[in-house]
Amino acid sequence: MKIEAVDFFYLSMPEVRDIGDGSQDALLVRVSGGGLVGWGECEAAPLVSIAAWNCPMSHSACKPVSASVLGQEVNSPNDIRRINALVRAHSLDLLQADHTLSGVDVALWDLLGKRLEAPVYRLLSHDRATPKSAYASVLFGDTPHQTFEKAHTSRQAGYRAVKFGWGPFGRGSVNDDTEQLHAAREGLGEDGILLVDAGTVWGDDVEQARLRLPALQACRALWLEEPFTSGALESYRKLAAEAQPIGLRLAGGEGCHNFDQAKNMIDYAGLGFVQIDTGRIGGITSAYQVADYARAKGVQFVNHTFTTHLALSASLQPFAGSMADSLCEYPAEPSSLARDLDGGALQPDSNGDIRIPESPGLGVEPNLAAIRKYLVDAEIRVGNRVIYRSPEVPE
Repeated sequence: MKIEAVDFFYLSMPEVRDIGDGSQDALLVRVSGGGLVGWGECEAAPLVSIAAWNCPMSHSACKPVSASVLGQEVNSPNDIRRINALVRAHSLDLLQADHTLSGVDVALWDLLGKRLEAPVYRLLSHDRATPKSAYASVLFGDTPHQTFEKAHTSRQAGYRAVKFGWGPFGRGSVNDDTEQLHAAREGLGEDGILLVDAGTVWGDDVEQARLRLPALQACRALWLEEPFTSGALESYRKLAAEAQPIGLRLAGGEGCHNFDQAKNMIDYAGLGFVQIDTGRIGGITSAYQVADYARAKGVQFVNHTFTTHLALSASLQPFAGSMADSLCEYPAEPSSLARDLDGGALQPDSNGDIRIPESPGLGVEPNLAAIRKYLVDAEIRVGNRVIYRSPEVPE
């Protein structure tokens, strides 16, 4: 089966607000071959990722991603791994290539699954898919009262765990953050699991993170996610040494764009949980490598997903068969774009668990009407040559 065409669909809400909500726009990838199509999603600024697919070559290690993909044969998982490695080699100096590759790689696994009539997780050698406990992933409210309401509503909806992130957390005083954490705990009740995402707000400043430890301990947070940027390994390690004795683990890794970055986080950051986004790290191929390595090192693997259910299904495939990796990030406040695009394909069951589709490929198909509704009319021109124009969406 030859890769005959790859199309990128830049979707966006009419207004994109300055908040930590990655579902306000989307970049879908459609790969065509053998009379079938596979779908993937990149987690990145759409136009920049499209440019990485089409841009002119600068030199032998700075080729467009398309140069390593179009015309390639895909008949087995090893072919996808070969293409993934080829992109890494030929686009070494093209920094956005990792994000572009991610969506293409996901679409290739979806395509191959459909060709072989098997769910992706089986192509990855998982015998079965274990249910994952969904935690509602939401933003902190602007006020403690709003955070309390979100926590209470999430628990009423059946979520056993809720993660609060971004918003005002870490940007004000220690007392402000303490009030937010206590509001979250009160709304969750005594038995709710509290997860906290600082969104890299402290850079590499261990002292600022340290000041929040008493409140995190008092509110029994399971983890503190991304207190620092992904590369701040020494800061992670120092804070982890102080957090672990009080029952708090550190989580991170969503900012990793390749296996080696994630490996360094696992080996040197003192993480209890590594969170990987298939739309950033190089797709399902790279995420599976990380999941396998994390298990060997005793670090729990968790998906990072804050966009659509197409991305959610892709993010679950790499650790589908692992009973030890039981948590699943579930985007509980998606934009109307995300809701319209996938129709809420993956819903928690009565136990609050997510079950991976048994359909061939990813088991999630985007709604073409939604693509037409949110498609951004865009064109990229180099000299007199148009290298990208928004594709037509079939009826």
